Amino acid sequence: MSSIKGILAAIATPFDDDEQIDEAALRAHVRRQLEAGVHGIFALGTNGEFYAQSAAERAEAARIVIDEVAGQVPVVIGAGAATTRETIRIAEDAAAAGADALSIITPYFAAASQAEIENHFRAVADSVGTPVVVYNIPARTGNAVAPATLEKLAAVDNITAVKDSSGNFDTILQYLERTDRGGFDVISGNDSLILWTLIAGGAGGISGIANIYPKTMAAIYDLFLDGDVEAARTAQDSIRPIRNCLALGNPNTVVKHAANARGFGLGPARAPFNALSVEAKQQIEATVMADVERGLA
Repeated sequence: MSSIKGILAAIATPFDDDEQIDEAALRAHVRRQLEAGVHGIFALGTNGEFYAQSAAERAEAARIVIDEVAGQVPVVIGAGAATTRETIRIAEDAAAAGADALSIITPYFAAASQAEIENHFRAVADSVGTPVVVYNIPARTGNAVAPATLEKLAAVDNITAVKDSSGNFDTILQYLERTDRGGFDVISGNDSLILWTLIAGGAGGISGIANIYPKTMAAIYDLFLDGDVEAARTAQDSIRPIRNCLALGNPNTVVKHAANARGFGLGPARAPFNALSVEAKQQIEATVMADVERGLA
């Protein structure tokens, strides 16, 4: 796979009430995304609660997703960890399972220099033949990939894309400026910036909100591709109310509760990240009800 285009659903990992992976619900959720017209599946990222799962659980979930997709769209598997050694082990497993690309988050918890970040990604890329997506989400990791560092990484043959979840549009613009070559894709990891990233020359978005409204998210790209930017902006703007709900708690918990309000059966987030207030739940449910009445799907 040489390129990632369109809307990739950053799927949640469904758990049962005992916080075990719910295989049937995971398969159903993958099918729901495919039927809605998403252009790819991104599993075991932040929305997939990779950080709350063991390596064995992550491997199991990856194999389930890849099996259910069955080649219909590209599958990107989150394979990052805090250390290079652990990342390589998880990346090798995901590559062997048949992932089309591997999302590698920056090292986290401990501060890393730009040289250390570069060394980390190079080592992972050297360990697998599968394309690598650099995942920049500094608010969660404490470490950001500087534009100059990304420029160096983009020269590595199998580092083929970056997912930017910084929320800073200027970072996306600088990434685009420094990687303006064929075969390297800049992707928004922030749902609110997908259309603007496309207009600026990016390849698409990796969407957590697709867990709730997959058709609406896929439409942003499809309408843009058709040249109907006005309709694409209407779709983009329509997710603002649910995006505002992300401030009510752990965003992953909010997304799961909203999806469950639609009857999607994703279960709870893993403790301790699962304690929304009664008021927050009511606001999320009211927002989803209003969104569905407005036609979001």
